Amino acid sequence: MGERAFAPQLPVLLVEEAVRAALNEDLGRAGDITSSATIPPEATATALLSSRQDGVLAGMALARAAFALIDPALGFEALARDGESVAAGQAVARLNGNARAMLAAERVALNFLMRLSGIATHTARFQAAVAHTGARICCTRKTVPGHRAFDKYAVRCGGGANHRFGLDDAILIKDNHVAVCGGVAIAVERARAWAGHLVAVEVEVTDLAQFAEALGAAPDAILLDNMEPVAMARAVALNQADNGGRIKLEASGNVDLSTVRAIAETGVDYISTSKITMAAPTLDLGLDVVIG
Repeated sequence: MGERAFAPQLPVLLVEEAVRAALNEDLGRAGDITSSATIPPEATATALLSSRQDGVLAGMALARAAFALIDPALGFEALARDGESVAAGQAVARLNGNARAMLAAERVALNFLMRLSGIATHTARFQAAVAHTGARICCTRKTVPGHRAFDKYAVRCGGGANHRFGLDDAILIKDNHVAVCGGVAIAVERARAWAGHLVAVEVEVTDLAQFAEALGAAPDAILLDNMEPVAMARAVALNQADNGGRIKLEASGNVDLSTVRAIAETGVDYISTSKITMAAPTLDLGLDVVIG
């Protein structure tokens, strides 16, 4: 049995920066005027943060940070961890302390937690659909602007894998690059000549003729874009015959829960889809005061 991967983590500075910006947006110029008008400044409360649906949890560090930045004295006891499956009605955290502070941070904490848990839950659905194969579900660069690190973190919490984080961490030669260069092979050759030895080179192809050209150029990975499963299976066989399957094959385009199983069964290594980040419904969570 291989080594088990460590649980994904988020950099503390990224968390604090994003949460602080969200709190500033919500509190505006005068703070929570509803709580200030209705709740005595010394009032305390205990509350449970609970999931109202079955799903996979993600974003607890951001939720904790929202409460801590409003009032470091607020108690936050995590009852579940990111990456864990949670059931409807399950409490994931217990809070106690100043009531005004708790309510001021509530929406920001829930916004992060609901969105990221939704991505983790949707990713888990996709990964479960291909669990009988060797394929991994990957995200893309289609993420909420400014929140890419969090969206991609949530994908990992759901059992998926990350594609490149940005334009600067891997070379992905797409159809428009190929069109400008004049062909798949020349684009890969130019990328190889430019890239450092730690920079991966992947090229996108749309048919088996381009795939054969890509095989000859020997990139690190080939992306099969919007190809039918029959063609993908043929590409897998050609890759195996040519180099023993050394080049990683990734499928993309027209990937959803109704198609992902058939795509995975072609034998591709990775399946990338924007659906897990851009079309994931939020997971419903709520904060309820249990003691006044």
